[in-house]
Amino acid sequence: MSNPAYSLRQLAYFVAVAEAGTLAGASATLHVSASALSLALDELERALDAQLTVRRRAHGIRLTPAGQETLRRARRLLREADELADAAGGDPGEVAGTVRVGCYTTLAPGLLPATIGRFTARHPRARVEFVEGSQDVLQRGLLDGELDVAVLYDHRLDPVLELTPLSSNTPHLVLPRDHPLVHGSAPVALADLVDEPMVLLDLPPSSEHALGVCLAAGLSPRIRYRTVNAETARALVGQGLGFTVLAQPEPGGRDEVAAVPIAEDPAPLPIVMGWSGRVAPTATARAFADAARST
Repeated sequence: MSNPAYSLRQLAYFVAVAEAGTLAGASATLHVSASALSLALDELERALDAQLTVRRRAHGIRLTPAGQETLRRARRLLREADELADAAGGDPGEVAGTVRVGCYTTLAPGLLPATIGRFTARHPRARVEFVEGSQDVLQRGLLDGELDVAVLYDHRLDPVLELTPLSSNTPHLVLPRDHPLVHGSAPVALADLVDEPMVLLDLPPSSEHALGVCLAAGLSPRIRYRTVNAETARALVGQGLGFTVLAQPEPGGRDEVAAVPIAEDPAPLPIVMGWSGRVAPTATARAFADAARST
């Protein structure tokens, strides 16, 4: 097997420049001169026999299609190199290294801490870095190689992603506690809210799914407020400013609202762990997925 004509340092410099968008930005991050970065990019392009970047004075760095593919692969190679270095200092077969995890914003409080706790208890030499975000941001992170795995709702996901089921959430209705339709935990029909405004959690796919649930029940909602924060949506409902439909479980501590079942009995929304089908997940990522399934 021949040795590669490029180095991990060149790949690391290339990733830093691609993420910063400029040589100056990467230079400040890495504390390496811009001329050294430019030289490393030239050497990497010669080694791979491909133009990876278009460098425009005063306009920064733009990746070519070959550069975009190389960026995704370089991120993975660098993570595996870190994993190899970490594992070399431990027992054979021990899981080590860093796993980069994404989690859909509204799922994170209920799922992420418990999973991280279980994972780090099983694998004390492994590390977790996580980001919370919308579905489109997380999918892009997986496909671009920025994330190893992500917890998502199984709703209009890119077919290139590999998925494993975790659990599911059933949509429910959130109303003011003193609303005349609230009778303990008795279901409420969405059709009975035809004259009331809606507070929409405007965070795809939650927004699309909530509107779909309403339309399937024969309700064309009149949206008064939009928010990307589920707690803000509940607070607005608590002020009597409308109703909302949410999928994530109701947390405690908000006495002014009531979470009640929807009489039309909407289908549960599956929660999955996803990773890019273009490359196999690292051993650390597979271990994190195991912890998520058991959580």
